[in-house]
Amino acid sequence: MSASSSLLRIEHVYKAYNDNLVLQNVDLAVDAHEVICLIGRSGCGKSTLLRCVNLLEDIQSGRIFLDDQELTAPNVNRDRVRQEIGMVFQSFNLFPHKTVMENITMAPIHVQKVSRRQARQEAEELLNRIGLPDRANEYPDRLSGGQQQRVAIARALALKPKLILLDEVTSSLDPETIGGVMELIRELRNSGMTMMMATHQMGFAREIADRVAFLDAGRIVEIGSPSQIFDSPKEERTRDFVSHTLSTAASELEIAAPVPASLGGLTNPLLSALEEVE
Repeated sequence: MSASSSLLRIEHVYKAYNDNLVLQNVDLAVDAHEVICLIGRSGCGKSTLLRCVNLLEDIQSGRIFLDDQELTAPNVNRDRVRQEIGMVFQSFNLFPHKTVMENITMAPIHVQKVSRRQARQEAEELLNRIGLPDRANEYPDRLSGGQQQRVAIARALALKPKLILLDEVTSSLDPETIGGVMELIRELRNSGMTMMMATHQMGFAREIADRVAFLDAGRIVEIGSPSQIFDSPKEERTRDFVSHTLSTAASELEIAAPVPASLGGLTNPLLSALEEVE
């Protein structure tokens, strides 16, 4: 992968909150149409990195580029940057006093100066795409968590961004609603959308990602294909994290539904179980 040809480039980024250094010398290049999953323990810097890319957080040093435009340059137009980089949050962040249609059309109308007619037409297409064509006039509190998250993704797509950042978008959802959000992310991947996703869903990261980056203490410790990271990680910290995470998940599954001894010979049974649940 050539950094100069990448859609997104993150170079030597440092981010601190007072004396707490949360990102340390982060380098990452993301190609167009690529999906990168960020994994790691809570507090490792995944969400902070996404927020820095979207300029919701200022960095102390380093540079971030989108299509060779430096996003971290002085006097950059942050509103214009956010039209090209969509972000979806764990907590949805929909406007509660606006309908689904209004949530989706607000930015195209007021920021991109799209006509109301065009904005509504494109929003209707997005609602069909996310499987909620009959919810245009509902308010967010009338929707399930999974439906709200799909609307949040549609709102991000309405600006036709080059890149979408997904910050733990499934972590607050219950098992009955998580599937619709995952299916939508699969559809976005298949359509060629470039995405960076912070997630604790290891089975989903293995399925959806072109590359997986493991972060620890604000650093990218290891990055590689899903099979490398989950099956044969090179770094000890990566091995410890993957082993602990999968063992914990398998223990929870064992409590819920004990695995018969006859299944003990399955290849990589921990990941198989996780993928079935997700």
